[in-house]
Amino acid sequence: MTNRLPAPPAAVEKRIERKTAHGVTIEDEYAWLKAANWQEVLRDPAALPAPIRQIVETENAFANAVLAPCDALRKALVKEMRGRIKEDDAEVPLLDPPYLYYIRHNEGGQHPIFCRAVEDGGAEETLLDGDAEGAGKVFFDIAEARHSPDHAKLAWSADDNGSELHAIRVRDLHLGADGADVVPDTDGSLVWTADSRQFYYVRVDENHRPAAILRHEVGADPSDDAVIFEERDPRWFLHIRRSQSGAFAIVSVSDHDSSECRLIDLTDPAAKPRLIEPRAPGLRYEVEHRGERLYIRTNADGAEDFKIVSAPLQAPGKASWVDEVSHKPGRMIVALSLFPDYLVRLEREDSLPRIVVRSFETGEESAIAFAEEAYSLSIRERLDYHTQVLRFTYCSMTTPPETYDYNLVTGERILRKRQEIPSGHDPADYVTRRLFARAPDGEDVPVSILYRRDLALDGGAPVLLYGYGAYGYPTPAAFSATRLSLVDRGFISAIAHVRGGTEKGWRWYTGGKLANKPNTFSDFIAAARHLIGMGFTKPGRIVIQGGSAGGMLMGAVSNLAPELFAGVIADVPFVDVLNTMLDADLPLTPPEWLEWGNPILDADAFATIRSYSPYDNVKAQRYPPILALGGLTDPRVTYWEPLKWTQRLRATTTGGGPILCKTNLGAGHGGAPGRFDRLEDVALQYAFALACVEGAFAAS
Repeated sequence: MTNRLPAPPAAVEKRIERKTAHGVTIEDEYAWLKAANWQEVLRDPAALPAPIRQIVETENAFANAVLAPCDALRKALVKEMRGRIKEDDAEVPLLDPPYLYYIRHNEGGQHPIFCRAVEDGGAEETLLDGDAEGAGKVFFDIAEARHSPDHAKLAWSADDNGSELHAIRVRDLHLGADGADVVPDTDGSLVWTADSRQFYYVRVDENHRPAAILRHEVGADPSDDAVIFEERDPRWFLHIRRSQSGAFAIVSVSDHDSSECRLIDLTDPAAKPRLIEPRAPGLRYEVEHRGERLYIRTNADGAEDFKIVSAPLQAPGKASWVDEVSHKPGRMIVALSLFPDYLVRLEREDSLPRIVVRSFETGEESAIAFAEEAYSLSIRERLDYHTQVLRFTYCSMTTPPETYDYNLVTGERILRKRQEIPSGHDPADYVTRRLFARAPDGEDVPVSILYRRDLALDGGAPVLLYGYGAYGYPTPAAFSATRLSLVDRGFISAIAHVRGGTEKGWRWYTGGKLANKPNTFSDFIAAARHLIGMGFTKPGRIVIQGGSAGGMLMGAVSNLAPELFAGVIADVPFVDVLNTMLDADLPLTPPEWLEWGNPILDADAFATIRSYSPYDNVKAQRYPPILALGGLTDPRVTYWEPLKWTQRLRATTTGGGPILCKTNLGAGHGGAPGRFDRLEDVALQYAFALACVEGAFAAS
């Protein structure tokens, strides 16, 4: 790749719009790039107004031209990454007597194939062929496929344009054909009633908010579906799932601060939701069912890192809650799983996860943990409540996922599957470590790193540093087969577990939200400087990567410390924070005020957001090369955010770059859904990272 880069597109017209809040006037010269009919565009990308479409397509053409010298490398990366995928792979089957249900893939297939076989060795039966259903479609993604309790039907949901509006269909498994009734505009989740004649689902409203629970009778007109529960407050979202016992549908209503749950009896075709405990500011809880009691994971009574309580099924309110697993500061209880004779919890302490099994009869506990410095554990779904086998998955940055069945009675652990890497992978060739970077306020920020054992640690290795840090979501130190393509080329792969996640407990989350949000950015910069100070790398050799709220992180640190970074990959980046949070008419804005603050009513929140919002803090300085990626039908981070940001960056920067914006015209927040198409997206990002550290853009 040469240093002679194509000239950037002509500057986009500036149409200054002004708004005033708390005595401060904000000017936005690119606000017009938000289409007036943006909600229509989510459903029909062809509705994007021609002037905006021309800008999007021109930006795409420029990005393609700049990266064209990387085409051979991108093709090599795709081939290499595809070689690590077992194309005819299959999941470990789940037992739901008399069948074993499982998902597999066809060789060369993009989408999952849902299958079953009789437990005692019957022939495979294909229930839903994702490749056949997705054939000829630009975008196709299956959200759920749930068989009915009588095993005669399959309800399945799919999104066909990336807007996360899923249609539910019902397949007669004897005929192998879908019925005429199609339930539109759902979030994709569903729960069958015990009689297999109806299912519950979540309807998404005109503002793209999961707002109501409805019950659909198979074969009936969906327009006649009964509304079982509706939430009118736009700050609250609805979700539905089946209890592990199979007895109830659990409706959860939540915002970024609190939650409440309701139970629907699946044996009663006309059941009404029954409230467990009314919502209250700061109170979070989630429930599971066992016999005559409910078990509840909650932060009640100051249990910041959560505890487990139980209550009688007939009197489930908070007044009846009794501690089962007490709160221990610094040990965060992440998840709860119930068996007839055992209580299982996934917890995290000192940034490392473990699974703890407790016998209801004896109260004795045993723990499942691993010896690596950094790793990931997860409890897998089960269909048979009465089983005595716990299934979990373990992996680390060096070790591909391993699926285990753990006998709760005997303690025997059986390896059921290890992810196969057809092109070969030896974990002993790699090193994973957990470091701690000192933040400006004295906190120690965990940093997980992966590199080849034979890498010369001479202080100049290129680094891909990833970060997220929002909503309490932890970033696991998990295996990535695609990541090896950079590591095998001499990169150190690093994850900065910054505040805003819960890697170090709930306080790690609250330390990176609202007024504390700037800690997320200073933590990330501290991680970069720690890698430099430890002799792993040096300034200008670090490519940073983050998506969605992690894209905000990328934008903020690019403004704060651009000299540290060789390049920036911002995937569907939430960068226009202040304008978005000031727009109460955007459907996703009111729920987000509890995460970022409400700058409309709160002058302090306005000042805080204004101090870091990436779009509002672009300044006349040299920026590293930046690759911003968007999705035209993305309902979470709308297409105009990366588009506006890159326009302002290019108009303001005093050097560096290039500034690239590439919008996927046929996908949304998650990018391409096909497992091989997804590799094209990854290869684009990795080729950009390699070009950055090789100085391909140095003369731009």
